[in-house]
Amino acid sequence: MNDHELAASIAGRAGELLLAIRAGFTGDSGDRALGDRGDRDANDLILTELAAARPNDAVLSEESADDPARLGASRVWIVDPLDGTREYREGRTDWAVHVALAIDGVPAVGAVALPALGIVLGTDPAPVLAPPTDGPPRVIVSRTRDVPITEPLRAALNAEVVPMGSAGAKAMAIVRGEADLYAHEGGQYQWDNCAPVAVALAAGLHASRLDGSPLVYNGPETSLPDLLICRPEFAEAALRVVHARTRG
Repeated sequence: MNDHELAASIAGRAGELLLAIRAGFTGDSGDRALGDRGDRDANDLILTELAAARPNDAVLSEESADDPARLGASRVWIVDPLDGTREYREGRTDWAVHVALAIDGVPAVGAVALPALGIVLGTDPAPVLAPPTDGPPRVIVSRTRDVPITEPLRAALNAEVVPMGSAGAKAMAIVRGEADLYAHEGGQYQWDNCAPVAVALAAGLHASRLDGSPLVYNGPETSLPDLLICRPEFAEAALRVVHARTRG
């Protein structure tokens, strides 16, 4: 099994486990205990399978202590066992599982499972990018927090807004043709966006930091707070908005 197949297989199995946990949970809707169990059990599954299949690779996971030894590794798996814990607890569909492999800092391999939709999108075979639409651009906004960059983008592009949950669900919505741009600033980490960026790039989308520079992974700081993922035809206009806002 190659790295692409492994990432997709593990993400899919973790997603199936999360669905089973949610279906069997007897607590109240939105109970934090459900999210805690999902995070823990999905993380255990992912780490166990990676250790068995790629024992010499390093791992950076949201749900495990960071091992500084990864900084000397060329191959580092970067995983988020449950991206969008709130959406998962609330019975929504916009949550995801992220499994990615960064090679020398490049997001080379990735899989994003959308378990509640029965979908796993990976880097090989890469998803076929949905065709453009005739209507106004669609900018994804967070359903739970204010992300200041989204309003300048919406105004400059005369765009519609699409509220959504997890970072993985947002990025995959662009791949799937449900939206056109996703920008974020503040409060993200490498595990939040490594797999989504890998899949987005494989599908032919633009993905970068907000200043247009490449997204580089396995850095000493786990924070990677800003990004832009969009259809390539909107990249130049979106970066102009960001640059104008910075200068202003």
